[in-house]
Amino acid sequence: MSTHSKIPSGLGARRDKTYQEDEHDSYKLPGKLKEPTVCPSCGAVFHQGRWTWDAKPAGAHETQCPACHRIHDKYPKGLVTIKGPFKDTQHEQLTGVVRNMEEKEKKEHPLSRIMGIESQPEGLVISTTDTHLPRLIGEALKQAYHGELELHYDQDEQFIRVTWTR
Repeated sequence: MSTHSKIPSGLGARRDKTYQEDEHDSYKLPGKLKEPTVCPSCGAVFHQGRWTWDAKPAGAHETQCPACHRIHDKYPKGLVTIKGPFKDTQHEQLTGVVRNMEEKEKKEHPLSRIMGIESQPEGLVISTTDTHLPRLIGEALKQAYHGELELHYDQDEQFIRVTWTR
């Protein structure tokens, strides 16, 4: 008995391929930056392939970092919405937790920043320059004050929408 499977005549092996589409992010720099490079807006330094808060080296090139570019264009990569009556009575404490989480994250990741905090009809809305900070803010709020946390990722746009309610 043969263990080979026969392909019916007229049918050959498939030769089609699937290709991964390129992700387009207009805020991702198109190539490797010359090192060292400094952002003239915030002072972040691009060195050894990443943005840091190092001291500005002499003779550094200048270009706007992706976070400052997003802030300038008012185009966030993440939103946190704080809903419910708790936000009205504990506004200062909630914004304190949000700002503390930003400071903690920004020390290691200069591109993780809050763009703005606005009171809107749907709640307190925090816009950010990356997708990690909103999740961290939501988790910090849930840990500190409990409540309900919802995370919605939009893979096509590389965008996150976080809602915390109490």
